[in-house]
Parts: sequence; structure tokens; C-alpha cells
Amino acid sequence: MRRRGKKPKHYRWLLAGALLTAALLVGSVWYYANLDDILEKRYQKGLALAYAGDNAGAVALLRELHAEHPESARAPEALLEAAKLLNFSLGRFADALEVYLGLERDYPETPQAVEARHHVAALYKYRLNDQARAITAYQRLIDDGADEADRLLYEVADCYFRLNNFEQARIEFEHLLRVHPASPLAPEVQFRAAVTHALEGNTEQAMAAYRQVPERWPDSPYALEARFGLATVLEERDRLQEALTILETLRGSYPNQEALAQRIANLEGRLGKRLPGR
Repeated sequence: MRRRGKKPKHYRWLLAGALLTAALLVGSVWYYANLDDILEKRYQKGLALAYAGDNAGAVALLRELHAEHPESARAPEALLEAAKLLNFSLGRFADALEVYLGLERDYPETPQAVEARHHVAALYKYRLNDQARAITAYQRLIDDGADEADRLLYEVADCYFRLNNFEQARIEFEHLLRVHPASPLAPEVQFRAAVTHALEGNTEQAMAAYRQVPERWPDSPYALEARFGLATVLEERDRLQEALTILETLRGSYPNQEALAQRIANLEGRLGKRLPGR
């Protein structure tokens, strides 16, 4: 006869399995019920790691958070913070670009995607020296109606300048002045438009453009630079006395007095050689 009160072995296994399943189910329910808090703690831990100097560890944790829970509200924020750490702290520019672009692709309507687009443009321009792609990235921001449109237009013009495409750079600078005449960048933009003329040998246009800076923005630091640039063009045109007169007015105000003194001395020397009996 079977002894009463003692369960068969397979019954005990079934009971243990049922208890384990129940425990897993309860744990799963608890996990998903508290998922937001769990992810928030992981996100904050990632930021804390970065604050403590463990930037690589922070990047790994933040990217893991996104990979495991791409639908969570913290996912795009985690990607953005990871990309910024790769970019600004670790100097891993290609990796940062990959994360920024992934953020743009997967979360296009989020504020984080907008910020990522700005970082992408700057990465191309200042870190990767890919001016052509930077122009495309900045132009996209302009077309999307991003804030600080005058600054973005300036970046486009400067990209063309860095490509030595001075004619297109000037077109962009002049366009900026037309659409944003009150921009705080206007004195610099007018000055740089004059520089493009000078670099291309358009001396008459360069002189006219340089003169506009002190006439329109007399208190701007670029008014001094424009007068120095005008004197340079006049010297190139062999109008030495006019150039010297302008440079003399810059004594005590031009930021590089050493360079100014050298230019004045050179001009005085050239003029001295032309005097009778010298």
C-alpha cells in the first residue's frame, strides 16, 4: 500500500515549477509596473557616471537603456546624452555622429532630434572638416525654420569661405544682410564680404564694402578692422598716403598695435623713398 501524506516525486516537481512560474509572473508584473522608475534610475545613474568622470561607462549605460527600451520616454534623451559625451568629452566624433544621426532617424519629432541636427552640422564643420556636408546640414535647419536663422546663414557662408569659394561666400553674406539687416552679426558679415572682394582682387568693390562698416556701425570692433583692411587695399593700389592717413587714425585703438606700427613704418619707408633727395 502507498503511504499516505507523501507526494510522488513528479508531483513535487510540478509544484516547484508552478511556484517558480508564479514568482516569475509576479516579478514581471512588478517590473513593468515600476518600469518608468527603473529606467529613470538607470538614466540618472548614467548622468552620475559622467559627472564622476566615467564617460565611457556613462555612454555604455545610456546606449544600453535605449537599446533595451527604445519606446521609453527616456530613450531619445539617453541617446542625446550619449552622443554629447562621445562628442565633447571622449572626442569620438565618428561614433558621436552615428548616434546623432540615429536619434534624428528614430525620433524625428522630438526636441532631442532638433538639438542633434545642430550638433551634426557643427560636427561636420568644426570636427570632421567636411564643409560640403555641413552646408547641407545647416541648410536643412534653415529650411526647417530653426531659431537663430542669421547665425545659421552665417555658418553656411563661412563654410563656403573655408572651401575658398569666395564668390559663393559673398553671395551668402550679402543674402544674410538682406534678410536680417538688424542682426548683431551684420558688422562682421559686411566686413567679411569686403574680405572676399579683396581676396578675389576686386579692389574697387572691396574698398566700397570696407567703407560701409565704419559708416554704418562706427562702434563695432569690425569698424577698426575694416579701416585696416581699407588701408591694405589702398596700399595695394599704390595710394600710399591715403593708406597711411587711415592707419594713423588707428593709433591707440586698433587691437594689434604692434602690427599697426609695423605697417605704418613700412608705409613711411616707402613714401620716404619717393621724396626728392632721399
